[in-house]
Amino acid sequence: MTGYGRGEADCEGIKLSVELSTVNRKQSEIAINLPRDLTELEARIRQAINARISRGRTNVLVAHHAGADGTRRLALDVELARSYHDALQKKLGAPGQITIDTILQAPGVMRPPEEAIEAERAWPAVERALESALNHLIKMREREGRHLAKDLIRRLKAIRQLLKEIRALHPAVVKKFRAALTERIEKTGLPISKDDERLAKEIFLFADRSDISEELTRLESHLAQFAHHLRKEEPVGRALEFIVQEIFREFNTLGAKANDAEIAQRVVACKTELEKIREQVQNLE
Repeated sequence: MTGYGRGEADCEGIKLSVELSTVNRKQSEIAINLPRDLTELEARIRQAINARISRGRTNVLVAHHAGADGTRRLALDVELARSYHDALQKKLGAPGQITIDTILQAPGVMRPPEEAIEAERAWPAVERALESALNHLIKMREREGRHLAKDLIRRLKAIRQLLKEIRALHPAVVKKFRAALTERIEKTGLPISKDDERLAKEIFLFADRSDISEELTRLESHLAQFAHHLRKEEPVGRALEFIVQEIFREFNTLGAKANDAEIAQRVVACKTELEKIREQVQNLE
């Protein structure tokens, strides 16, 4: 969700510029910096940004520049300067000399010309500049998004390969348990047949407890949903975060039920990849 965009527009000889920059946030947050004479446009600017950006912190800087050289001229408020002078000299009885520097540093003495621009008159130009800045910003975010999508797809493939290996290992888990249980019984010297009903019952209960076929099926479904959302052209960040949470839950259950060291190793590897996916998803809109 990192990006930058800038747009400019002309309003009766006054150049207006809008700069946008975004950084990662889970929610939408907009910080707008406007000239004092354009503050009433904040709600419109916020609405225009919210219509196209749903996540991240967006910093907005709007400026207007008068003059051919693009610099902003300042005007001297003579009446306000005189009033400061009179207040300091007569009403407050301030000691010492009152210099021009003292007066010029007073709030409002040097200010942009009031006649430079009006908010309503400036809005069409601000809107054009904002639209241009948003277009540049979104293009940059889209380029970053495509790069992140490639990384996510690569990690999904790695998880799918590990799940394939887990699926292949799973049928042998019950066989290993049966062999280990039989070996322990034989070592104890207990007179029990391999076809004993109690032995069969114990193996059956273990097989039921360690059955991970449902978890594997749900994981395949969640991974397919993740890949499907990743191909969409609309904002999918929150949907992907939810799917990742569900995948984590299934892996936790799978790891607890598997009762096999080789499967457990692959579950850990899957969760490592998934943690990296979760970090990236938080950067997606």
